[in-house]
Amino acid sequence: IKMAKKSDAGNTVANPLVAVIMGSKSDWDTMRHADKTLSDFGIAHECRVISAHRPPSLAGEFGSTAEARGLEVIIAAAGGAAHLAGVLAAHTTLPVLGVPMRSEALNGLDSLLATGQMPAGIPVGRTAIGKPGGVNAALLAVAILANSRPELRKKLHDFRDAQERKIRETVL
Repeated sequence: IKMAKKSDAGNTVANPLVAVIMGSKSDWDTMRHADKTLSDFGIAHECRVISAHRPPSLAGEFGSTAEARGLEVIIAAAGGAAHLAGVLAAHTTLPVLGVPMRSEALNGLDSLLATGQMPAGIPVGRTAIGKPGGVNAALLAVAILANSRPELRKKLHDFRDAQERKIRETVL
């Protein structure tokens, strides 16, 4: 499988470290925040729509080839049954971070529970429902990558310091 994120200029990003995978194109409204956060940190990444069910072989192939292609973290966003993160995790030993999507039926509670209820032995980290989950999944991916990249660790510290300054300077 050849996968690469296309930039706005149409350029292919070489050697992505993180994959942002969505179960449906409609998840992009939420997951664009993960894309932006990764871009803000300068993390090479790819964004794709891959369903856990249509066809399941594509998700299995993506997961089983992810490590060999140089990926280090997978972010998987899905709604409803939210099987995508678990399917990908079953095919790789890379960290998989699940982002539950807000759904019509139960406002995302179904997705939250489905993403979190993995059997022992196939871990999936889970974030909040929707946009906060997308942003936090990207920040978790940055933190994972920063364990072996001092320059990225510094960017993460700078980000947190800027958050603190912003709050301390807020006057109502």
